[in-house]
Amino acid sequence: MDHNAIRKAYPTVVTIDDSGIILDANNNPVTVEQSKIDAARAELDVEIAATQYQEDRRRAYPNLESQLDYIYHNGIDKWKTDIVDPVKAKYPKPS
Repeated sequence: MDHNAIRKAYPTVVTIDDSGIILDANNNPVTVEQSKIDAARAELDVEIAATQYQEDRRRAYPNLESQLDYIYHNGIDKWKTDIVDPVKAKYPKPS
């Protein structure tokens, strides 16, 4: 079951069991429509794609200690050229 899409399509849902049990805050069963879940999944996918570059960049940058050491030995401008710019070019911000 696509828990995230179900929660987006049905904000009152608090419990989702992979066996098919979907309940609201009062433990009442919630009947879901696959078309609404599919639409919610499409929205979530768009949201994820719009910010995926941030996670990609975060993983690509060296750790903070290494970056500070690089700045200390090479200066800010060299750090931007050698570390920041290549990562930003590899994972551009969507327009």
